[in-house]
This record gives sequence, C-alpha cells and structure tokens, in this order.
Amino acid sequence: MTAKTVVLFDEVAELAGKDLGYSERREITQDQVNLFADATDDHQWIHTDLEKAADGPFGGPIAHGFLTLSLLIPMWSELFDVSDVKTKVSYGVDKVRFTSPVKVGARIRMTVTIAEVSEVKGNGLHLVADATIEDDRDRGGGAPRGGGALPEPVLQVGFRALTTFLPR
Repeated sequence: MTAKTVVLFDEVAELAGKDLGYSERREITQDQVNLFADATDDHQWIHTDLEKAADGPFGGPIAHGFLTLSLLIPMWSELFDVSDVKTKVSYGVDKVRFTSPVKVGARIRMTVTIAEVSEVKGNGLHLVADATIEDDRDRGGGAPRGGGALPEPVLQVGFRALTTFLPR
C-alpha cells in the first residue's frame, strides 16, 4: 500500500493531478457476495449459485459490480484524508464502467489520481478523482494481475471537504 496522503484544507488545491497510489488489497469472499445479494435482493446465479457459476462463462461466481464499487470508500480512506475540516462527504460517481468481472477469491486494490479540485462557495472544496479498481488474477498470457492490468470498475468520483457542517 502507498502511504496515506494527509493534508490540511489549504493544501488540497495543490493536489490536482496527484497520483495517490494504491490501497491495500482486500479479498472478495463468497460471504461478502451473499450478504450483498441479500442486501440488494440480487440473487442472480452468477453471484450466488456456486455449482451453476462453475459451469458459467467465468468458471465460478463473480462479485456484483456494485459490491466492488461500494468498496471504494474504505479504499479511498486508506489513501487520502483532509485533517482539518468539519465534515467530508461523498458527492457522487460519474463515468462508471465495469470492464471485467471480479471473481470470488480475487484480491482487489484501488489506484486514484486527483483529477481536479474546485471551490464550493462559502465552505469547502470539491475533489474529482479518477479511480481504477483492479484484481490480482491472471487474465492469460502468463502476466499476473497487478501493475498495468485490465481494470474492473473504472470511475470518476466526487468528494467534498467542508469547513462548516452541511445546512439542515
């Protein structure tokens, strides 16, 4: 894992274009997939039926794309923090693409670059980050997944660092 970038509010604007590196790897387990299926009522066999998924197009069960996407927040928290603000909020996700499946048992990590930083009138900053979540599986050709591998979710995400609390 790359060392966490921790900055003060006044330093955030200087981060546009900065590569924050990689988060820790975390394994995608069948238990996680099953819990996500229960939470979202998405019990499609490709995720939850081990026998049928073994005969399916990926040779085993795969994580829901949105399960992988939901792990963005803990991985982001490993990479970045603004230490002197009142609150930090996720603002939204743009341009999400699930470019390849994440098989159960894969170990994923995220890499992030701060694409832009802009002012939120009166109380904060808006950060746009380009992120890629990748796994450590071999896609063929003998090269293990890791650096430069095919990504799974590719996305652009917004975060806000606010010097005052949000209005009620």
